Amino acid sequence: MKIEISATSRKAQGTGASRRLRKTGRVPGIVYGDSEPTLVDIDHNSLYHSLRKEAFHASILTLDLDGKKEQVLLRDFQMHPFRQQVQHIDFQRVSKDKKVHMKVPLHFINADIAPGVKVNGGIISHVMNDLNIACLPGDLPEFIEVDLASLAMGHSIHVSDLKLPKGVAVAGHGHVGDAVVATVQIPRGAVEAEAEAAAAAEAAAAATATAAAAPAAAAKSAAKPAAEAKK
Repeated sequence: MKIEISATSRKAQGTGASRRLRKTGRVPGIVYGDSEPTLVDIDHNSLYHSLRKEAFHASILTLDLDGKKEQVLLRDFQMHPFRQQVQHIDFQRVSKDKKVHMKVPLHFINADIAPGVKVNGGIISHVMNDLNIACLPGDLPEFIEVDLASLAMGHSIHVSDLKLPKGVAVAGHGHVGDAVVATVQIPRGAVEAEAEAAAAAEAAAAATATAAAAPAAAAKSAAKPAAEAKK
């Protein structure tokens, strides 16, 4: 998906300048990487709606800066503590022959036909919702698909089980491939119900044993005085 956003270069900087800019419906930002950082401002409404789209966070964006277009990645943005207002935004320039490191979302499919869900009544637990990857800009996927079709009760899908697009590698060190992406678990309510049922069954068994032992204890108590009388 090609996403383009327009920006205007600016010279004024500082807290006061940024505050005045926001009052006019513009968002202060910066574009950095490869060359000197450039201060920019962007229309707030268009930017706000773009930020609500998942692809905007994991795609190579086309930034139209004063009529000149360049490829960038969204690197950071700040929101107002309680208003729906973007306070600042950072973009990084990208080069087509240099790898980028990005966090891309995971899309889970076939959860409804997973054996652990369909047969055993389990629920899917998403341990990870995104993944850090490294690739060339042209190979950057909008998301990575996680197929849950064969996931059984108590089993997990790990990072090493994922089918990554061509040219894409997992970024990270150590045992990142062992990290759990998703698992199937017994619903908490079912576990509690099972525990309660087991406790009730145990209590019933104990009550039955007590009731069965009562006649024998009574007979033994009655026999004791009789034996003493014979003496």
